[in-house]
Amino acid sequence: MKIAFVTANRETLPDPVVPLGLLYVMANTPPGHELVLWDLCFEAEPYAHLQQRISAFGPDLIAVGMRNIQCNDYSGHGTTLAHYERVFEVIRATTSVPVVLGGGGFSVMPEELMRRFSPDYGICGEGERAFSELVNVLAGNQGSLDQIANLHYFRRSEQPDSGPVASSARAPAQLTVVPARGVFQNLDALRPPSRAALDARYYLDVGIDAVQTKRGCSLRCDYCTYPTIEGRISRQRRPEQVVDELLAAREERAATHFFIVDSVFNLPAAHAKAVCREMIRRGFDTPWTCYVNPMSYDAELAQLMVEAGCAGMEVGSDSGVDEVLARLQKGFTTEHIRALHQRASAAGIPDCHSFILGTPGETLDDVRRTLEFCADLDPFAAIMMPWTDDREALDPELAKEHRAFRRRIEESLREMQRDLPHWIVPALALNFDPALFRMLRRGGYTGPLWQHIRRARGRTRRRRRVPSL
Repeated sequence: MKIAFVTANRETLPDPVVPLGLLYVMANTPPGHELVLWDLCFEAEPYAHLQQRISAFGPDLIAVGMRNIQCNDYSGHGTTLAHYERVFEVIRATTSVPVVLGGGGFSVMPEELMRRFSPDYGICGEGERAFSELVNVLAGNQGSLDQIANLHYFRRSEQPDSGPVASSARAPAQLTVVPARGVFQNLDALRPPSRAALDARYYLDVGIDAVQTKRGCSLRCDYCTYPTIEGRISRQRRPEQVVDELLAAREERAATHFFIVDSVFNLPAAHAKAVCREMIRRGFDTPWTCYVNPMSYDAELAQLMVEAGCAGMEVGSDSGVDEVLARLQKGFTTEHIRALHQRASAAGIPDCHSFILGTPGETLDDVRRTLEFCADLDPFAAIMMPWTDDREALDPELAKEHRAFRRRIEESLREMQRDLPHWIVPALALNFDPALFRMLRRGGYTGPLWQHIRRARGRTRRRRRVPSL
């Protein structure tokens, strides 16, 4: 079969993101098929481009990757649903071949999105095994739809159990969800993804590539979707294999920075240390950034990260109020956050702490206390994000209710923005705007842009005044 993979993500703030998940699915598709990758991220006319590519290639199957539901620019302003609706409209108007939808965004609310977009098939969670099995069924080689774990599809009386069937030949029917089997992908058995098909602008304009050292997150953070997408059981790749991919990717596309996209790099700490030691042993010297949790971050790990070339770490601190952290089931306290900041500063690793303001049950006084905590902590960078619930994308009344509280938070942040020269507040475009980002990139700055805000705005630290809310 001729299979087209569509990475439909259009977000470029703060930077476009390499579609690593879709690349993994492509790399592990059964042999014997013709595969192409279509990336809509940089296209001035994405829908016309998609229509043209479909007409020219004539695929037998189209796989669409949905990275997120909310706009992933941290602003909380808007969703991606209208864009994906348009993507499906273009596909349906141009071809009648089956369409598969997957990715992190789809996995958060698969049944709702199946009904909204009406793809022929949807794959929730890890996609490599399920997509491979689906291709075998549609190609008439082996298996049946009911054996593919985490598959969503519309069962129709005239639908055969194997072989491709044109979408136009199918009548609406009941949504069928094949249960998960509780068996996760063996990460070491996966074929590593090639970056050859990626748009060169990921590297020419930004220079950041991505790598994953593990999947799954055993933490119980109340709002987080990582366990939904990847499962709660942590599965680690062999450190040797991780560094193999890093070296191969750097050779293939000359990336100048890597982001380790694990939900949390330092849990378990032993695996993070092993990966760092392997980087050091093999002389990997390209700068990299990762997500870090305040738990299990000791001086030994900090030093290993420095020696392995870590250029910065992003910390999901979320709140400066212990009661809020407990309600969010974060598993750490403000003292853990302070200890991490002290160790990172001592090791010379820039730390960027993200805080989510206005989570369920949180008051304006809690928001004020978080702002005071961050002002006192004074990390290298801080990102302030009013809370947005993914369910708002499909529930206008819920969105209206939450929007009113967000406005009050934003008003308070606006009052104090002159006292926050190094904080990043996307909702207010504070240290978060395309002109600033273009200036930094043209100045030769690589890696996540929060690492360069102090250079752009000057290093003078002001005393921060937190207003009464």
